[in-house]
Amino acid sequence: MGLASAAAGLLLWELAARLSGLPAFILPPPARVASRLLEVLADGSLARHTQATLIEILAGLALGGAVAAVLGYVVAKSPALERALTPYIVASQSIPVVAIAPLLVIWLGPGLLSKVVVCALIVFFPLLINTVVGLRSVPAELRDLLRSLRASRWQTFVKLEAPAALPVLLGGLKIGATLAVIGAVVGELVGADRGLGFLVNVGRGQYDTALVFVAVGALVALALSLYGGVALLERLLLRWKR
Repeated sequence: MGLASAAAGLLLWELAARLSGLPAFILPPPARVASRLLEVLADGSLARHTQATLIEILAGLALGGAVAAVLGYVVAKSPALERALTPYIVASQSIPVVAIAPLLVIWLGPGLLSKVVVCALIVFFPLLINTVVGLRSVPAELRDLLRSLRASRWQTFVKLEAPAALPVLLGGLKIGATLAVIGAVVGELVGADRGLGFLVNVGRGQYDTALVFVAVGALVALALSLYGGVALLERLLLRWKR
């Protein structure tokens, strides 16, 4: 079914390119995009730019996830702190990342750090909310049971809270993995000398629309791979639920 839909999509794309009368630099046919893909694969540029973007995404996910997990645990344990921090957290999410990405590039430079921070900011909020929700979904009777057994705070966290919060947290990580791709591209479009976003900028500046299609296709493949990786991790870590 998937192959049939992909073939139908390519056929519609080919018909649109042929019948619309648009020049190839506006709507390139699939064959031209495939040819451009082979070129950037042969010279190694696609692999090099994909690797740069992947490093930014993984580092941003690690940074944003670590901060969200720690802050989410503290917020889940302290309603007073939640009331104090919620207005600031929500206000920070009302500012589009596209608007602050240029500032981050100016402050942190056009290198890796600014892209990592952009990715971390964009994944922080969903991971924070999922951490809080997951920790608060622990049944009260199980907490009482561990308390009656005189379990320490660390034992309660390892034996009860972390496993109970893990399904919700991994659900947020699926969302964060795709959002991180957007964050990396936004940072690269603002200012970068490598990455798939940079490749999109190059193709746009040179009216090489086939190259833009190749870069966008690589981004889609990257997002699908990351999502699939988190889904596989979820299957391995939550084997006990089945």
